[in-house]
Amino acid sequence: MTEPVTWRADGVPLSERFGDIYHTETGALAQSRHVFLGGCGLPGAWADQAQWRILETGFGFGFNFLATWQAWRDDPARPRLLHFVSIEAHPVGAADLRRAAAAYPELHALAEELAAQWLELLPGFHRLAFDGGRVVLTLCVGDVQAMLKAQRFEADSLFLDGFSPVQNPDMWSPDTLKAVSRFARRGTGLATWTIARAVRDTLAQLGFQVRKAPGFPPKRDCLRGVFDPAWTPRQRKPATAAAAPGRCAVIGAGLAGAAVAASLARRGWQVEVLERADHAAAGASGLPVGMLAPHVSSDDALLSRLTRAGIRATWQQLDDLLVEGRDWRASGVLERRPAVPTPRLPPDWTPAGPNLSWRADAPQLLAAGLPADPAALWHGRGGWVKPAALVAAWLAQPGIRLRTAVDVARLVPSAQGWQLFDAENRLIAEVDRVVVAAGFDSLRFAPTLPLQPVRGQVAWGTTTAPLAATPVNGDGHLIPQVPGPDGASHWLSGATYERGSTNTTPREADHAANRAQLERLHPATAAALGHAFDQATPWAGIRCASADRRPLVGPLEEQQGLWVCTALGSRGLSFAALCAELLAAQWHGEPLPLPNALAKALSTPRR
Repeated sequence: MTEPVTWRADGVPLSERFGDIYHTETGALAQSRHVFLGGCGLPGAWADQAQWRILETGFGFGFNFLATWQAWRDDPARPRLLHFVSIEAHPVGAADLRRAAAAYPELHALAEELAAQWLELLPGFHRLAFDGGRVVLTLCVGDVQAMLKAQRFEADSLFLDGFSPVQNPDMWSPDTLKAVSRFARRGTGLATWTIARAVRDTLAQLGFQVRKAPGFPPKRDCLRGVFDPAWTPRQRKPATAAAAPGRCAVIGAGLAGAAVAASLARRGWQVEVLERADHAAAGASGLPVGMLAPHVSSDDALLSRLTRAGIRATWQQLDDLLVEGRDWRASGVLERRPAVPTPRLPPDWTPAGPNLSWRADAPQLLAAGLPADPAALWHGRGGWVKPAALVAAWLAQPGIRLRTAVDVARLVPSAQGWQLFDAENRLIAEVDRVVVAAGFDSLRFAPTLPLQPVRGQVAWGTTTAPLAATPVNGDGHLIPQVPGPDGASHWLSGATYERGSTNTTPREADHAANRAQLERLHPATAAALGHAFDQATPWAGIRCASADRRPLVGPLEEQQGLWVCTALGSRGLSFAALCAELLAAQWHGEPLPLPNALAKALSTPRR
């Protein structure tokens, strides 16, 4: 007999928090299958669909998600993409997920995958992807009504699984149920274990046709329903009309373009990636190695929340597609800014988490080869990545064709969508949609965008000196011990930041500036490198930034089918996967990977 699981957030036993619906270890999975999947006609209802979108109130221990994921895996007629959006105010711990699933051998592997991504669940949205990105869990941590207002999509199924109305009346209030109903289209299925009269009456008033159905012991009944109001419901205007997969051209084969191509190909698009240079990752994405680390601020500002969401999205891709230790390393990152006397941390963060950034302790500083520093931060979710390896992995996905040395000169609307021509007026491609992801070169196709070039130069070298293994950032950054194809240990230091310049010729003055920067950031490494720094290879690239230093993702003007994904600035590794998923979600009427307010902060209309 498995030891009973308690709700770790507040210690309240399951029998009190959930009522008698969770009465035995063997009942929870059967409950999910009978009440929720069966109540919404699943898996039969989703047969041969392009996608299926489920909204759940109350994640708990995740049995409904795990049962749905398992049913999706087992069904040969499963939809291409399964979206599961769940709202939970107090997520349990990863150990609790494992313990709760321990009684079900068929769930062990799925629960382990879920628990492996069950990290840093701060208030807000958390996008967890499984099975190559085809099963997507969006966990919304916070008050149910606030989270419902922050999301926008049409659900195909609604699971109402908050714990007992007696214990948590807000989860079942008329206002909450009204907010849930706004996600329903005519025909959306609904299932819940409660048959409380107040809940039934409210759902009926909102347009759901509900009926009692046989429950799962000890509950005699459960509730099933469908949204089918007697009146014509007022339609909420979607952000964009959902598109059927077709042919798409992506201009640019850097991080932004490759990420967009992979996200669209995953949804069934045939994607041509057109690159002006003779190879992919030829621009700023050709940086030999880049750092992945979140922005942290005392008020948890917009950029801080965006970088956390972006790093989560990128991390899943790194885990799936690259070889750790060769292409990337989950090393953690130490941040130090000598001019800042105290660390910039939100006041409600703690060393116990769930935040993964906190004050660096003495062993972490020692491992990084640094002296005591009360202002230093340790980012547990950080490391280094070789951008070109990630670009190549994205472009190798099925459904993507890379064409290099192709210089698109003109975009012309056509009956099918868009025609792309070169400078000799030769037709390059004819497609349904175009995404411009060409960095600063995007201005050729979108001259009204507030884009600016930002030149950056780094030093890239090898050494036999015993450098500390921890990447360090702050005023510049240092990435040590990067394995090269020649077997040598490489390091990178920089970078300069010069607005308005598009000249990639290395400059001696910038090389000297990078050396001075390293001497401030990590004096011991600067001393250990000595003359090796002078012999290092300077590398320069041109970043593309917007006026407010945030990416631009969205449609261009009123040009139907012409979109951009650009201006990732110096955070291409943090933002590329997130922006690509945001664009793809907007094309297909999917749940967004970000709250509405954050998605709008990246939209093209904001300019």
